[in-house]
Amino acid sequence: MKEKNQREIVLDLLLLVEQKQEYSHIALQRALQKYQYMDKQARGFITKVFEGTIENRICIDYVIDRFSKTATADMRPLIRNLLRLSVFQMLYMDAVPVSAVCNEAVKLAKKRGMAGLGGFVNGVLRGIGRGRNQIAYPDPETDLLAYLSVVYSIPRWILEQWKENYGAGTARSIAEAVHRERPTTIRVNTGKCTVEQCRALLERQGIAVEPGDYVDTALKIRGYDYLEQVEGFAEGLFGVQDESSMMVGIMADPQKGARVLDVCAAPGGKALHIADLLKETGIVVARDISPGKVRKIQENLDRFGFRNVELQVQDALEQTEETVGWADIVLADLPCSGLGIIGKKPDIKYNMTPEKQKELAGLQRRILDVSYRYVKPGGLLMYSTCTINPDENERNVEWFVRNYPFRLEERKQLLPGTDTCDGFFIAKLRRE
Repeated sequence: MKEKNQREIVLDLLLLVEQKQEYSHIALQRALQKYQYMDKQARGFITKVFEGTIENRICIDYVIDRFSKTATADMRPLIRNLLRLSVFQMLYMDAVPVSAVCNEAVKLAKKRGMAGLGGFVNGVLRGIGRGRNQIAYPDPETDLLAYLSVVYSIPRWILEQWKENYGAGTARSIAEAVHRERPTTIRVNTGKCTVEQCRALLERQGIAVEPGDYVDTALKIRGYDYLEQVEGFAEGLFGVQDESSMMVGIMADPQKGARVLDVCAAPGGKALHIADLLKETGIVVARDISPGKVRKIQENLDRFGFRNVELQVQDALEQTEETVGWADIVLADLPCSGLGIIGKKPDIKYNMTPEKQKELAGLQRRILDVSYRYVKPGGLLMYSTCTINPDENERNVEWFVRNYPFRLEERKQLLPGTDTCDGFFIAKLRRE
């Protein structure tokens, strides 16, 4: 069997995401581990084409549909995704010649048993190659949301929600921001090194490093090849975490010796940040619903090496009597529509629906109805989500303070485009 080339690897990943509903970031991570023997440039090409094709899927399909007699929705999955990854290269990668894109696509169609459609693939791609600079996109003056939907590949219903909640100008700035490439944000594990030591270690490896915008222990990094191979990662000197997520720990401000319970902890970023802030004092109990999710926390805990963290498999909807009134701080980072992080996880924008949003808002209320019981009088409930939908954020907080013995001390709604971090919501609620 012939060795797979980079485009075929991308094609297989796209089919995996479309047909098996695999999360794109997990599929890519597995592929990069499998093909570690490839050089940095090859893995970079796979990453860029795969992520870019998913990120820009609505725009790519819009372009294909203007040059193909068969709509993308009616094509065979292999041909549809082969055209998508090829059109991405044409529209977004100037260094790749159109002729090379066409030839490689036809070869790949033949290799995968679709020789009879090689002419169709060639015709569509060469047509796009000739006409790609004359494509008529929706006019932002006559239909702003249609323009934003195509150019930034965001489903129209999401844009309508943003416009309704934040206004047309902010909806546009959110769309632009989630589409923009951003550096990876990491949090330094101050139990093992200082921020300055971590920065120096990364820079010695040729990695570009900038300070965070909101949190002292945050750094933004670019130019690394494979994160797991960066010196310092396996040793737990740092972990990937957005500054918006770090703000939960900063706002909670845990005091030495505090007892903290995280009811939906995986993959553990907030719980481990709190453990770091506690400086080996107190206890952080980190829970999640399945052994698989708890294993994710364990992997990060093993690297970070905190001794004040205990892990438990526990459904957040089921009350545990022994922890009623036990915690100084309860972290409730609850399942949500995730629309604040679609820049990092673009699958979300294609899989989420208004109906699912309503279900998630209801699920959050049911988890809060259990979780509040764990907070001791005078203690804190930190409620957070990685979305920018008020039904899952402000309106749930308003409902909560009306019905439970808590007062709202502080709230933050972070928006892409307005803030330089993920879209995120945090409410600090004090038990009376």
